Amino acid sequence: MTAPLYPAKPRPGDRVAVLSPSSGLPGLFPLPYELGLRRLRDDFGLEAVEYELTPASAYRDVDRPWEEPRTFETEPDMEPAEGWSWHNADRVVEGAGWGGSLETLSWLLMADRTVQPAVSYSGNVLFLETSEEMPGAQEVYRILRSMGERGLLKEFPALLMGRAKSWSFDNPLTAPEKAHFRSQQREAVLRALHEYAPDTMAVFDIELGHTDPQVVIPVGGRIRVDGPARRVVVTY
Repeated sequence: MTAPLYPAKPRPGDRVAVLSPSSGLPGLFPLPYELGLRRLRDDFGLEAVEYELTPASAYRDVDRPWEEPRTFETEPDMEPAEGWSWHNADRVVEGAGWGGSLETLSWLLMADRTVQPAVSYSGNVLFLETSEEMPGAQEVYRILRSMGERGLLKEFPALLMGRAKSWSFDNPLTAPEKAHFRSQQREAVLRALHEYAPDTMAVFDIELGHTDPQVVIPVGGRIRVDGPARRVVVTY
């Protein structure tokens, strides 16, 4: 994997571009767009730091309608978070981060686009999350199985798995159903690791996916996963 190049970091007062490359959602939903602009303007003083990820005490994955003004008048309801779950946490791993949406990654693998030979990722940290489309545990296992058959999984000595999105407008699960959904996904990931990467360390329910709060993980950024200390540090 090519070593990352870090550009100069923005500082308070710098101008930044705000883009919508995938679609014109600001026109359809101006309220969250304007909220984001206010937070960029009022809340962020940016600098390059090592950012230690910490387990959130509360999270949210139940959405509210973006077209409703009342959605943006109050903070969203949160629910208690269970913390992170560790697997094979007896070592320290440090390497470049690579990954993203599990579903999107599966499409890239099927199209044979942008994914380098498996050995190129040796020693790096894999990070994955599933989307609001809520793929089932069997689908998650099958995607990871395909990555294992391709020789990818065994090249990553550590995996960060984002907290699974377990509610959507099309599939509004109850609290017990949500807990079962997340548990089944975790077991599917562990099954694939057991079969294809038994020595890989894994951390589950990291705040990097489709639930709130969200932490942006830079592709190519250095990630240090310290199993004995139960710490994850990301360089931006």
